[in-house]
Amino acid sequence: MKTKPFLTTEDVKRILAAAEAEAQANAWAVSIAIVDDGGHLLALSRLDGAAPLTAQIAPAKAHSAAMGRRESKAFEDIINQGRVAFLSAPAVQGMLEGGVPILVDGQCIGAVGVSGVKSSDDAAIARAGIAAL
Repeated sequence: MKTKPFLTTEDVKRILAAAEAEAQANAWAVSIAIVDDGGHLLALSRLDGAAPLTAQIAPAKAHSAAMGRRESKAFEDIINQGRVAFLSAPAVQGMLEGGVPILVDGQCIGAVGVSGVKSSDDAAIARAGIAAL
C-alpha cells in the first residue's frame, strides 16, 4: 500500500498565517481559503475590508486548483484562448488566477485560493502561504 502526505492542522495554520502576513504587509484586503486534495475547505480567513464576495471566490479558486492539480490560472487561460466550452466543465467554479495547488513529492495535497486584489497578487499571496511549509 502506498502512503501519501496530507495537510495537518498545524500545516494549515502555518500556511494561513504566512498568507495573511503577506497580504497585510501589502495592505491588501483579501480572503484566503485552504482546501485539502479533494477541494474540501480546511480554513477561510476574510481580512478586514475584504469584500463579502471574496469569501466565495477564494474557496472556489482553491477548489479548482486542488481538483485540477494545477494553478487556477490555467483554466482562465484556456477560456481566454477561446475554448469557452470549458465553462461547462463540471465542479469547476473558480477559473480565475489566484488558486495554487500545494504539491509535495509530485502529489497534490491541497490548495490555497485568494481573492480580493489583482489576480497575480492573489496568486502571490497563495504562494507566500505555501512557502511556509
